[in-house]
Order: sequence, then structure tokens, then C-alpha cells
Amino acid sequence: METLAYPGVQETIYREVLPNGLEVVVLPKEGFSKTYATFSTRYGSVDNRFSVGDQKPVSVPDGIAHFLEHKMFEEPTGDIFATFASQGASANAYTSFDRTVYLFSATEQIEANLATLLNFVQNPYFTDENVEKEKGIIEQEINMYRDNADWRVYFGLIAALYNTHPIHIDIAGTAESIAKIDKETLYTCYETFYHPSNMFLFIVGGVDAGKIIELVRNNQAQKSYEPQGPINRFFDPEPEFVRDARKTAVLPVSMPKCMIGFKEIPGIQDPAALMRKELTTKLMLDALLGSSSPIYNALYDDNLISDSFGYEYNSSEDYGFSVIGGETPDPDKLLERLKEAIEAAKATGLNVQTFERTRRKKIGGYLRMLNSPEAIAGEFTRYRFRGADLFKLLPIYEDITLAEANERLREHFNWDRMAVSIVAKTSP
Repeated sequence: METLAYPGVQETIYREVLPNGLEVVVLPKEGFSKTYATFSTRYGSVDNRFSVGDQKPVSVPDGIAHFLEHKMFEEPTGDIFATFASQGASANAYTSFDRTVYLFSATEQIEANLATLLNFVQNPYFTDENVEKEKGIIEQEINMYRDNADWRVYFGLIAALYNTHPIHIDIAGTAESIAKIDKETLYTCYETFYHPSNMFLFIVGGVDAGKIIELVRNNQAQKSYEPQGPINRFFDPEPEFVRDARKTAVLPVSMPKCMIGFKEIPGIQDPAALMRKELTTKLMLDALLGSSSPIYNALYDDNLISDSFGYEYNSSEDYGFSVIGGETPDPDKLLERLKEAIEAAKATGLNVQTFERTRRKKIGGYLRMLNSPEAIAGEFTRYRFRGADLFKLLPIYEDITLAEANERLREHFNWDRMAVSIVAKTSP
């Protein structure tokens, strides 16, 4: 068991990579009553074409990672949620673009719940009957989200930004794609991506690291896994240009929703450089568009935005894009005003006082986040799968310069790589 101390944030983690390849990290938090555990696989909605080692590439239906997540909770003996509940735990799971995460939180019977988490994720149970039954359930979920304005405007934007990269495909897939899923394909994906060497177990809370790792070590020693070669993921080349400059849907909403996105050309492979770019971009966006910024306040005072206005930045070695917007009575006016304000900021650069104030705010938010087991587990895993380390963010935030933020401002907001997604009101 390896001990890694981070004196800058006063945290210490305990880490071990087991013989089957599973990486286990425990973060004891003295005085915390809640324990939070995540068992994650580096497998998400974008992984629809892959191979293992030098094997022939396999193509699978869109939405299968999400479908697999649903099916993992079904056991021959019944629903695994009931087992967690009987042990005083709350369990859940989610699928994102690049990972699938199974989790529980509990204040008691931690070892029993951890064993349950490991055992059900490592014991798939797929039959022709239960796969067919699940198709109807997921089709209902897909149809439900089609009527959700926030979902439609967000994924409408990603679909407008990207031409070929599978990030533009809904995480749940489509009714047509999930109809193609069968038991054999599920097992193919499971055996590829749920191998321990592609997974990561993280436990945070009031636990004894030695006992937890010993439990996991013993649990895994009872299971047999053949060594697996590297997983290769295949993506068609993504053009620099956006697929659609403007995408509009019509739903019965009280006010239109508008999202504006800027697509970046990936190229950074180094995890540390990618992390710095992400943090610099988020810092820049906060300084430019945060609730105390002149742009935000001018738009708010003119009733072009509401408290729903927000922004985010998503990136990996394969893609990068920002999302800006919310409810607005006039999407075109909002877009015009944002263009004017961003161009003015590109000409003058960010205000030095605003930049420093935003940096302090980001550092404070990061340190507060370290008191949330849920947030730590989610972010630690996200960074780990990208070869980075959550507990190394602080010195990066402290080191980012105003010149770097201004460079990102001018580089990121390229109007030739902008797309707009609007959910308009149904005509009366």
C-alpha cells in the first residue's frame, strides 16, 4: 500500500494496484460520519468503436454504455438497490461521455456495502428476456428527455458543434440504436471495459484505509481475471468547422432557451498541460461572465438573462467546447450583445483586479469542495482517468497568469467555430 501526502491541501491518500490491475484509492477523512464510494470504468457513451490489443475493431450501437449501466443493477436474486437499502446505504450510477460510475453513500455497514458494490458490478446477469424488457424502459426515458427543454437545448448544441465525433450522440442513444442491442453485445462491452485493469475504486470518509484495502484485496483474490491488452478507441477525424451554425427546436416552454457553444480543436495529449488549459479556461470564463462581471450585470439589468444563465467548459484529449446561456426572451439579441461584449474584452483583456478576485474565488471553491465526499469522489475519478490529480489543482490555480487567461480568451472565442442551440416557444 502506497501513501501519498498532499500538504498543500492537508490530505493523504492510500493507494494500491492489485494483481488483476484494479487501482484502489482510499481517502480517510477524520470526523466524517458519511462514507462515499465509487467504482468506475473508463467507458462512456463515446466508446462505440474499439478493440483490445491487436484484435479486430468492434462497432456497437449508440447508447450501449448507458444500457449496460441499467442492466448491471439486475441480479438473479432481485434488485440490488434493495440490498443496499437493507444495509443502510443509498446507491446510484451514471454514465457520462467517458466513464460509467457506480456508487453508494452510507454511515454504517461500510464493509458490507463495499463488498456489495464490488460483487454486483463484477457479476453481470444478462438474458434475452431482461435485455428486451430494458429496451422499453430506456425508450421511455429517451422520449421523456425529448420533452425536456434543458436537455434538448444542451444536446442540441453539442449536435450542432460536432460532425463525426460520437460526443454529439445522446448518451442514451436513440430508439433505433438500442433496438439493435442484444445480450451478446452487452457481454462483449462488459468483458472489454469492465476488466479490473480499466476500472478505479475510490473510497472517501471516516474509514480505516488499511482495513478497506485489505477487504478489497481479499475480495478480488477470490475472482479470476485473465490479463487484458490495452483498449484502443477509434474516432473518425473531426472537421474544424461546426456541423450546424444554428439549431432550433420548438417546445411548450414559458420562455425560450438559448445555448451558445465554441468548439476547440483538440491536440493536447499531455495530462498536466490539458489540466492547466482546462483550469485557465474556467478561470477566464468566470472572470468574463461570472455573476459579478460587467457583462453579466448589463445583460441581467436589460432583462436578457435570468438566474438560469450559466456556462461550462468540457474538454479531453479528443474534444473541447464551452456552453454559455440559459433562458432569454430574445436569443438573437442575447447573441448580439454577447458578441459585442466578448469582442471588447478580447481587445482590452481581462481586468487585473477582476482576474485576481476570480482566482481567489476559484481557490476558495476548490478548498470548500474538499469537504464534500461526493464532490471529491467524482472529481478525483474524472481527473484520474485523464492521468491527472485533483489534489494538484491548487498550485496550478496559483500559478496561472493574467496573460495566459487573456490568451485563452482570444483563442477560445472563435466565431467561425461557434454554434447556437435554441428551444423556442410553441406558437399560441
